[in-house]
Amino acid sequence: MYPIIRNRRLRSNEAIRSLVRETIVSPDDFLVPLFVVEGKAIKEEIPSMPNYFRYSLDLLENEVKELWKMGLKSVLLFAKVPDNLKDNKGTEAVNPDGLMQRAVKTVKNACPDMLVMTDVALDPYSSYGHDGIIENGLVLNDESVEVLTEMSVSHAEAGADFVAPSDMMDGRILSIREALEDDGFYNTGIMSYSAKYASAFYGPFRDALDSAPVDEKDIPKDKKTYQMDYANRFEAIRETEMDIDEGADIVMVKPGLCYLDIVREIKNEVDVPVAVYQVSGEYAMVKAAAEKGWLNHDAVVMEQLTAIKRAGANIIASYFAKDAIRILG
Repeated sequence: MYPIIRNRRLRSNEAIRSLVRETIVSPDDFLVPLFVVEGKAIKEEIPSMPNYFRYSLDLLENEVKELWKMGLKSVLLFAKVPDNLKDNKGTEAVNPDGLMQRAVKTVKNACPDMLVMTDVALDPYSSYGHDGIIENGLVLNDESVEVLTEMSVSHAEAGADFVAPSDMMDGRILSIREALEDDGFYNTGIMSYSAKYASAFYGPFRDALDSAPVDEKDIPKDKKTYQMDYANRFEAIRETEMDIDEGADIVMVKPGLCYLDIVREIKNEVDVPVAVYQVSGEYAMVKAAAEKGWLNHDAVVMEQLTAIKRAGANIIASYFAKDAIRILG
């Protein structure tokens, strides 16, 4: 006897597949990372991230307007500061006229309705390439949090809608939330990198910002004392719940594909939006393999993005955002 229920009936053509599809990727899902640099008329491709660029502020304005026309309504800003402005204390990070602060104003002037999130970490400003202050070979927690908190307030003053602490220092969410409240920024949100793993997939990003840890004596060679061990699952839930208790409005898992089990675990446990960062290494691998003709670029991009959303992501930070809009038509 043939089966009464034939699941293939719902797969028989594109019309029915589209009608019953459970997960749909749309422009509203994306948070677009943008890299900014000093200078004018600069649009320089990042060698390890094909077709992705650093922008000077004058061209950032044009890029933001293009994103808005494409239906992309949220950006995440990263600043590549000159080497002469880097030190061990992140002094430039709190400069009210710093590159990040001016970038926020540039985006808001160009496109007032664009949602602006800002990276909060010291590695782009650190002469040692770490997310915190170094002393006696250690990354200091509480002293770093003080700078990160001041940095967050300066971003809010510049007009950021959300600050996005990516440093993984303990207690920074509570400190930032209290400081924002004390300064009257009640509506400035916090998207916390709650489960950020010490991953090998960050290499191209560090090239983009020149923010890799330096190879010097008594300087930690990696970020494993503050970013999470990729072998751990329950720790991610604990970190995330603590960040929510401290005032995080959105929580993030980073990287993406290797951590979709973590995304689902967290989504099942929390009631706030969950973001996923599809990181630079994930982007670079697809671009490189597609250039070699080893895989179908567009098909793989959409499969990966759909998998991230299917796992539970409400927000996808991705360098593929513009590619996705083109593919979606």
